[in-house]
Amino acid sequence: MEPLLKRLPGASLNAAIERAAHYRDLNQPEEAESICRDVLDVDGAHEVAWRLLGLALTDRFPSGHAGLLEEAIEAFGRLTDEYERVYHTGVAWERAAKAHLERDEAHSAVTAFEHAMQLFAQAQAMRPESPDPILRWNRCVRLLSGHPSLRAAIRAPREDEVHLGD
Repeated sequence: MEPLLKRLPGASLNAAIERAAHYRDLNQPEEAESICRDVLDVDGAHEVAWRLLGLALTDRFPSGHAGLLEEAIEAFGRLTDEYERVYHTGVAWERAAKAHLERDEAHSAVTAFEHAMQLFAQAQAMRPESPDPILRWNRCVRLLSGHPSLRAAIRAPREDEVHLGD
């Protein structure tokens, strides 16, 4: 007999979310992801669970598993607040860029940083009093301007560009 998943009681969702956040703090994103999925099985509209799930997925980007960015964007897309959706999607792209950078994929990193910065600019326009989009934007700019391989990728033609001779 194959073991089956057990369903969380509704009264324990907040405690489960606290544990998911704790596992993220301990750099154990797979455990946090599992807990968020358990919460979402009970309450598919649980905002904090969607946000934490998206963040846990972004924590796994350095592992290079295909599809994590898309899953994170999908999780953040379930957030009802437009600012939160845009801002956290920007975070996903920024973390994807950093993962590309760690794998020496400079052109992909630049493209991902550009996506992130567009989203941070949108988020800042929605909520100008929040420092978070500005702080994220500035970190992207510092990486783009200070990292040698990123500077070189910005100056070099991108692989997807077509350059015709005379």
